Amino acid sequence: MMQSLKNYSKGKIISLLLSLGANASTENLVRMTYLMELLPKKDYYRKRIRWIRQLIRDDHPSIEFPRRILRDLHPNQREKWITALAVNHLLSGTNKRKAWAEKEGFYPPSAVVISPTMQCNLSCYGCYAGDYDSSLELTLEEIDSVLMQMKEMGVYFAVISGGEPFFKKDIFEIFNKHSDMAFLVFTHGGLIDERMVEKLIEVGNVMPAFSLEGYEKETDGRRGAGHYNKVMHAMDLLREAGLSFCGSFTQTSQNTDIIASDSYIDMLVAKGCFALWLFSYLPIGRNPDPALMPSPEQRDLMRRRTADFRATKPLVMVDFWNDGPIISGCIAGGRKYFHVNANGDIEPCVFCHFAVDNIRRTTLKEALNSPLFRAIREAQGKHDNLLRPCMLIDHPEVGRELFRSEGAYSTHAGADRIFSELSERMDDYSSCYAKIADQVWEKDFCGDGEKSRTGIADHKR
Repeated sequence: MMQSLKNYSKGKIISLLLSLGANASTENLVRMTYLMELLPKKDYYRKRIRWIRQLIRDDHPSIEFPRRILRDLHPNQREKWITALAVNHLLSGTNKRKAWAEKEGFYPPSAVVISPTMQCNLSCYGCYAGDYDSSLELTLEEIDSVLMQMKEMGVYFAVISGGEPFFKKDIFEIFNKHSDMAFLVFTHGGLIDERMVEKLIEVGNVMPAFSLEGYEKETDGRRGAGHYNKVMHAMDLLREAGLSFCGSFTQTSQNTDIIASDSYIDMLVAKGCFALWLFSYLPIGRNPDPALMPSPEQRDLMRRRTADFRATKPLVMVDFWNDGPIISGCIAGGRKYFHVNANGDIEPCVFCHFAVDNIRRTTLKEALNSPLFRAIREAQGKHDNLLRPCMLIDHPEVGRELFRSEGAYSTHAGADRIFSELSERMDDYSSCYAKIADQVWEKDFCGDGEKSRTGIADHKR
């Protein structure tokens, strides 16, 4: 089959993928992987596609995710996600990124997080972005420039955060103009109504990710009375319209038992969630409180439960802190992503609130090649235990050193607290978690077992 397809153009492959996408049968999924294998030049990606093809043949639970995309999505969103995310970004995009790396001397990131506005009508305690000036906002021209620079590098996937992104009234102009890109939008969900659903159907290339803390009690306790029901209603509107969406939750010391339970994940699957994003509370932003951090034991529990969910639940689950063995460690500083905040500051990570560059005075390429970002990427390669990748909570001494590097500045008032008054608490946390994580790393990831083979292969790449 590969031989007979090898001369197909990208346009022909997309056309065939879209035609096959109308039917989610196992046979069609397998055929789609053969087509997709024709696009990337890097052998790494071709191997991953062959691995996915075997999962399809084995009827692994995770294959329900692409089945749902093909079976349940509105045709416009299905077409946009196959074209923008699967082809433009993941397959042909990797060829463009590889060519860019050969020219510039370093590989570009896989995604960029952009916060177009800091406006928000909620005042959630512990919000990582809560200390930014709420009046900050990027212009459409500035956002457009960032996206154009991303595409020059071969990056066709953008994450939109904030603030509440949908408070930027003209944001859909960006989605329309960059219809060749896929956008994941982290939203509190309270602004999504029937009219916005129509807009989402029209653009097709946007997937909302709703922020939750657990059930009604936990979510309303942080986000305000009635908010949980607003999110549930927004999910119902999107599901009924055939639009995909994600759930997003922050693990704390108070909600771990809930979000680590089968019943909670099953509830979100039943609501129609296609993916779940898991973050851990960090004492940054509004009223930082180290007591809200999940304990080292709770963090390890969530790591294990996430592995269980991936083996049994029909959705994709991403664990920002505990997926180091899968994503080869910390992804900040442009290794896999970086953050452009609503003031234009180019931050290493949405949780690292310091910078040396701003989009109003430098290009993304220059920022990626800055001494700060190069130092971050160099530090990332020095950590052997990929269960402890973070320069804020796993290696806080590294974060402090980078924060104090020449030219670095805080991107909002109070951003230095995690590196100053809370430094002793961060050191204690990292030490306690290391005792757990180092044992797990040695036992489960450093031998010849299946976890080692699938979890840490080529982690310096």
